[in-house]
Amino acid sequence: MTRFVVVTGTGTGVGKTVTTAALACTAEAGGSRVSVVKPYQTGVTGDEPSDVATVTALSGCTDVHELVRLDDALAPESAARLRGVDISPVEDLLDDVVARGVERDLTLVEGAGGVAVRLDLAGGTIATLAGALRDAGHEVEVLVVTSLGLGTLNHTELTVDALRRQGLEPSGLALGAVPAELGLAERCNLDDLPRLTGVPVMARIPAGAGAWEAAEFCAAAPTWIL
Repeated sequence: MTRFVVVTGTGTGVGKTVTTAALACTAEAGGSRVSVVKPYQTGVTGDEPSDVATVTALSGCTDVHELVRLDDALAPESAARLRGVDISPVEDLLDDVVARGVERDLTLVEGAGGVAVRLDLAGGTIATLAGALRDAGHEVEVLVVTSLGLGTLNHTELTVDALRRQGLEPSGLALGAVPAELGLAERCNLDDLPRLTGVPVMARIPAGAGAWEAAEFCAAAPTWIL
């Protein structure tokens, strides 16, 4: 049995990749063997850095894998339809994802966009993949990356409810970009997010951490994981 942490979010740009990097270097600092999988990557062409390249640059983890790449910065299903590309259904990637976790203590699987974003032409989502991993007998946790500002309560509750409807109980919330100074909404949401969702906050990533140097990032990352 392999342990997987599926990193999803309340939307695009909430900090999934930086959170994944923080989890990777924290786990490696604790002696774990870590791999990172990005099943569907969009909006990257040629030699442009992908999300897994960002994870490597921040965390130093080199066991990273991108399975499907689409050029346009759209949801994977939309990007595939735009170009008439036939992409692999989520279920067909299961064996590839599992293979990346062989002889690893932890495999991080980063989704694209939010939890309801369609990753393939058959309507599969990151929750579909998480459920398939669980049904195959693996240990699966789902971490929801969210923001702290105004509007996050609605987005986070909807995301958590969507996961629960598919039989997936989120293990925690990660605050993907916590500002150095908190306003009224941010201060209230620190208490309200776990209270209203019933899901604990398990990580607080500082805003701007994605621009840090690797050594600084990895030295600080364990303090962000609660």
